[in-house]
Amino acid sequence: MTARASIDARPLAGRRVVITRAAAQASAFAQLLSAAGADVFEAPTIAIGPPDSWGPLDAALERLGTFQWVVFTSVNGVAMVGARLADRGLGWTALAGARAAAIGPATAAALEACGVRADVVPEEYRAEGLVERLRELVRPGDAVLLPRAAQTRDVLVTELARLGARVSEVPVYRTRPVAEAAARLRAALERGEVDVVTFTSSSTAQSFAALFSDEERARLLAGVTIASIGPITAATAASFGLATRVMPDEYTIPALARAIVAHFSSRAERSG
Repeated sequence: MTARASIDARPLAGRRVVITRAAAQASAFAQLLSAAGADVFEAPTIAIGPPDSWGPLDAALERLGTFQWVVFTSVNGVAMVGARLADRGLGWTALAGARAAAIGPATAAALEACGVRADVVPEEYRAEGLVERLRELVRPGDAVLLPRAAQTRDVLVTELARLGARVSEVPVYRTRPVAEAAARLRAALERGEVDVVTFTSSSTAQSFAALFSDEERARLLAGVTIASIGPITAATAASFGLATRVMPDEYTIPALARAIVAHFSSRAERSG
């Protein structure tokens, strides 16, 4: 901890926290951490871009009236569907005949900003929680549109199909690894200047891990706290030897920031 921490009452004063999420999405998280006194180090390990082809989504948009449900699993999915609707001269009212489900409050808020109310938001903000809520509502034969990342877990598709739903999974964005900040990040880790590395998705953890060899991860991250947004992300990090020490009960960015603050606050109290 730096000398600055001794004269700054903010709980993360003197702590350097690395954000690995896509640069376009880092600002809100960075602001929360900075407000708590953290020295934020933005080192995006992924970037969000369009899918290889818009064909599957375009085909789905042409038959929107045939779907009983549209299930959104991320803010990115909402943004990409909205952009494609606009490109085709359509508005969100095109979804008026279907019920909408959102994997968590941030995704629900993104929909609300577009004038769409999420009928379903699970208490546990991951695919398993969403399936449990939909289990009570989706009927056999229901057509479900699932616009999401090009490569992701199969839980929703598999479980909805078991309920008898006809699932149309369409890629609306793709994540790709980026390494522009890798040299700066490696140098900071070598100098022992990093206190926390945060992972907000499995793709951020996987892309971060790919920047280093097994030996380098073990050596450079030995004294660094790993903070993961949820159990799926933590499991991905663990598969690369990165054990999560901070994870919120609610799998959101604000909750992750609060959990990091609570972790270091409790450490300060114990040392005091």
